[in-house]
Amino acid sequence: MLLSAILMAAAAPALHFDLRPDARPEAGRVAVAADKPYQPGGFGYEPERRGREFFFSAAVPEGNYRVTVRFGDRRAASRTTVKAEARRLMLRDIATRPGQYVTASFVVNVRTAALAPPPANAPGGSAVRLKPREASSYSWDDKLTLEFLGDPRVAAIDIEPVTVPTVFLAGDSTVTDQRAEPAASWGQMLPALFGPDIAVANHAESGETLKSFVTELRFDKLLSQVKPGDWLLIQFGHNDQKAEWPQTYVDPRITYPAWLRTYIAEARRRGAHPVLVTSPERRNFEQGRIRPTLADYAEAMRRVAHEEQVPLIDLQPATIALYEALGPDQAPLLFNDGGKDKTHHDNKGAWLLARAVVAGIAETVPDLAEHLRPEARRFDPAHPPALDTIAIAPSIASSSVRPAGS
Repeated sequence: MLLSAILMAAAAPALHFDLRPDARPEAGRVAVAADKPYQPGGFGYEPERRGREFFFSAAVPEGNYRVTVRFGDRRAASRTTVKAEARRLMLRDIATRPGQYVTASFVVNVRTAALAPPPANAPGGSAVRLKPREASSYSWDDKLTLEFLGDPRVAAIDIEPVTVPTVFLAGDSTVTDQRAEPAASWGQMLPALFGPDIAVANHAESGETLKSFVTELRFDKLLSQVKPGDWLLIQFGHNDQKAEWPQTYVDPRITYPAWLRTYIAEARRRGAHPVLVTSPERRNFEQGRIRPTLADYAEAMRRVAHEEQVPLIDLQPATIALYEALGPDQAPLLFNDGGKDKTHHDNKGAWLLARAVVAGIAETVPDLAEHLRPEARRFDPAHPPALDTIAIAPSIASSSVRPAGS
């Protein structure tokens, strides 16, 4: 898999775009007119806009790409947040003064749903079995899409294939790249907490379980891209515990640990490093304290981590500490649908959960922690920052629809 990843990266061309409306492009750059729409196989602007905020896409093969953006304008100040694909947070609040230019880089993972077809008479499939709501997702198409938010002034964009370590995420709606505001999950905040020398490939999806992630061929797709030295963060539990879903239910005593061990074994067989993450708790307050609903599954995961000698990021008690620190009045401000949703988060909640995950990485996965931004390595969920200090520019895409499943 390492050789194929290197060959794929080498085959993809480097792309250099000049987005300045009133300047002659430098040698080797392609000038992009402000009204150039994206066309399949090419590059340009997506139709969704909001004021100065915009999407920009370029067709590329699946793989990892280092994106370098030059921010700034001769006449105007700017403040820009960058998201990629389905609202993955890459950069926050890059500010420039009039006449000042700032350059920043990050790595974006691009994938399609295609799989190598299995041999004749062998089980499997030629594509991930996507849900209907995923059909229009930027996460599963054949292009790299960037979203520029705030008051952006973008002078240039470079997109270059790169071979770097990758952090793969397998999980449910509390991990996935939520496609529309106000919902958000910790997995889509994670890239902004890493440096520009590593990729995050979030394969999590709403409603998934340990079983369905396999039967829908999502795990096959993930494993087809894993190379030695990568990491796999595994977080399931919210839907696995639903006995009313008999085809995918797993009990915490026998089948849940067995399925976790299968994921661990498949990662290790490919030279990747598995990491277990206990599920975030639901926001159910009783007399000022959180009533746990995932305790049996969290404890089962802790036992598996100990027995298999796998690093554990214990997100369940961290979220309990976070919600109780904020209390019944403020904790809803971390959740989707104005706090009516007690499971799924908004941008503030997703950001704080991502901070807790990264603090866990810093504590238990030292080799991966080397790739973290230094300022992100410490976080105490029992003493969270004031919520009005957490500002993450909302995406253009918005929806009042509750995330389907967990």
